[in-house]
Amino acid sequence: MNVEFKIAEYNDIDDIIKLCNECFKENTNLEYARKIFKDNEFDKNQIYLIGILNNEIVAHAKINIIPTIYEDMNTYAILNHVCVKEEYRREHIGTKLLDECFKIAKEKKCKCVELWSKNFRKAAHELYHSYGFEVMDAKFFTKNID
Repeated sequence: MNVEFKIAEYNDIDDIIKLCNECFKENTNLEYARKIFKDNEFDKNQIYLIGILNNEIVAHAKINIIPTIYEDMNTYAILNHVCVKEEYRREHIGTKLLDECFKIAKEKKCKCVELWSKNFRKAAHELYHSYGFEVMDAKFFTKNID
């Protein structure tokens, strides 16, 4: 399948949110998503990558570039909301999406790429393992701010 990858623009937000809400069982509000995108539109370290097939967004990944002052960490990337529309899975679109993410990470001089994935996404985990990602000896902690 010949998927075209590009950096998302404001007019892509509705379709991105629709795809991510389906893939991640989320319920992100469109107005919220549009506002956040506009607020961060010119931040070169926040990248929304989309894959388009037949004029439809079928793949998405959010790439966060994180420059640090720590030599061991250096600059790295974190991927989240990596997804492919269900009916297009098993067509190697996920691999092509990761290839594009790594291309961007290399251009941004990242030392490594990390990603977050929810536990229920077993098929995605298989893709990440086959792509060469390893599970870190770490836990992901979160605490809400009231």
